[in-house]
Amino acid sequence: MIAGKNPVLEALRSGREINKVWIAEGVKKTGIQELIDLAKEQGVLVQFVPKQKIDKLAENHQGIVASVAAYDYAELDDLFAAAKAKNEDPFFMILDELEDPHNLGSIMRTADAIGVHGIIIPKRRAVGLTAVVAKASTGAIEHVPVVRVTNLAQTVDELKERGVWIAGTDAKGSQDYRNMDATLPLALIIGSEGKGMSRLLKDKCDFLYHLPMIGHVTSLNASVAAALLMYEVYRKRQEVNG
Repeated sequence: MIAGKNPVLEALRSGREINKVWIAEGVKKTGIQELIDLAKEQGVLVQFVPKQKIDKLAENHQGIVASVAAYDYAELDDLFAAAKAKNEDPFFMILDELEDPHNLGSIMRTADAIGVHGIIIPKRRAVGLTAVVAKASTGAIEHVPVVRVTNLAQTVDELKERGVWIAGTDAKGSQDYRNMDATLPLALIIGSEGKGMSRLLKDKCDFLYHLPMIGHVTSLNASVAAALLMYEVYRKRQEVNG
């Protein structure tokens, strides 16, 4: 199930295979007319039902829920192809055992906003593409390819062999993230909420950066740290490319 106006609308815009859309009786059609029109164009059944029925299907639904096929994962080659199609150097995010679906959704939302070519996640001990992630991404899940791999360390080695530089975050003995060379083919590693980046992946990084902080906390939320790093890459690439 996909819940919420924007996630369902983005799913329709992207041409995703949707089985059915439920809309709560009483929802103003003026605000969802594009959604209704797209559903009809694509032959998707739209049904107006009592709000209580939608409450049973999903939470935080804004009166709209859609039944969709499971999300497909991309392949690593798809990420390189996405960069090539835009005539850009690859820029990927690697998420090391991220467990909070809201963090993954938020990261996908920022990744779509600044043009990340794809996200790489591990199959084990990490959140996958779920309905909660879809909701938190506000539709970005339809536009950002996600690769799910068995072994992140081996995948990092493959990225290096294909000319991608690896950067991670480390509070000790690392450079200020504002000094990063963002014009290189780049993959940024974001550590898990509790443990941070694994020692094995840290040792494989070509660069380690820290986010300066003068307050009392010692770290930032994973999605916030990821957003800062992604926008720094975006800013510097924009400066170079005009």
